[in-house]
Amino acid sequence: MAFSKGSWVAITLLLFAALVSAANGDHELSARYYDKTCPNVQRVVQTVMANTVARDPSVAPALLRLFFHDCFVNGCDASVLLDSTPFSESEKDAVPNTSLRGYEVIDEIKSVLEHDCPVTVSCSDIIALASRDAVGMLGGPSWNMPLGRKDSRRADKYGAENLPSPHDNFAALVSMFRDRGLDTRDMTALSGAHTVGMANCVNYRDRVNGNADIDTSFARTRRQTCPAGDRDGGMAPFDQQTPMRFDNAYYKDLIARRGLLTSDQALYGSGGPQDGLVEMYSRNGARFAKDFAKAMVKMGNIFPSKETPVEVRLNCKMINWS
Repeated sequence: MAFSKGSWVAITLLLFAALVSAANGDHELSARYYDKTCPNVQRVVQTVMANTVARDPSVAPALLRLFFHDCFVNGCDASVLLDSTPFSESEKDAVPNTSLRGYEVIDEIKSVLEHDCPVTVSCSDIIALASRDAVGMLGGPSWNMPLGRKDSRRADKYGAENLPSPHDNFAALVSMFRDRGLDTRDMTALSGAHTVGMANCVNYRDRVNGNADIDTSFARTRRQTCPAGDRDGGMAPFDQQTPMRFDNAYYKDLIARRGLLTSDQALYGSGGPQDGLVEMYSRNGARFAKDFAKAMVKMGNIFPSKETPVEVRLNCKMINWS
């Protein structure tokens, strides 16, 4: 049977609409989501991650950060990976995201999976698995990551401009996390991700210059690479003692008034149950690890709004049939 050019266009549009509509259906995430359709997905992610982190360990905390920045803007939908187009600004260009790294690792994993299991594994699930493996490779916990997310067909640069700020106080942080269905315990555990990685001077200059609630020797050391009048400045590890080991040193730093960011130190010092939680994590690394894993799963369950068109992207940088 022959089809006219107009018929082919109509059929293509119908297939495209069906794919997007099916992808946007309500469903529950499951750690076994790809057992039948792509059983090697975990092995592929782990292999690429292991090879990458062996070459450059700093990629591990970068990918953990990428997952946070994706999920906190309209849910875990890989919108943070989309490049700018003439019709849509990229979240990558939002101020809080200009220092994000690790995109090429996600692209590499996606390339392998598209060869093994075409049009099956979403970019958002790849970010989730990569962040989980990053924590494990830094000596932290592992967990069963529920899967089955879909990828957004649009970015939200404005939303990315309103991520939690390194200058936020406790009340602002609580409100930001609560709006995403995360409670104070989740927030405190997830903040422990700052036990690894680095921060830019612009994010902690206010903390180490003229702040009374800070250890004086710590502030003096940090000012050496981030003085008050320096426009650019350097970078500093969140935790000076074990900057590339995922442990509970972050909470010990808070108690010692050595939190690098204003938003870090905001978690401790006001007394009451919140201080007790930080103190408990500082004493009990196993409890912190367990709560962190639980909170990562909970954050990973933040879905995009029902109005968001979604799909499984073929290329994580762009929507399908763009």
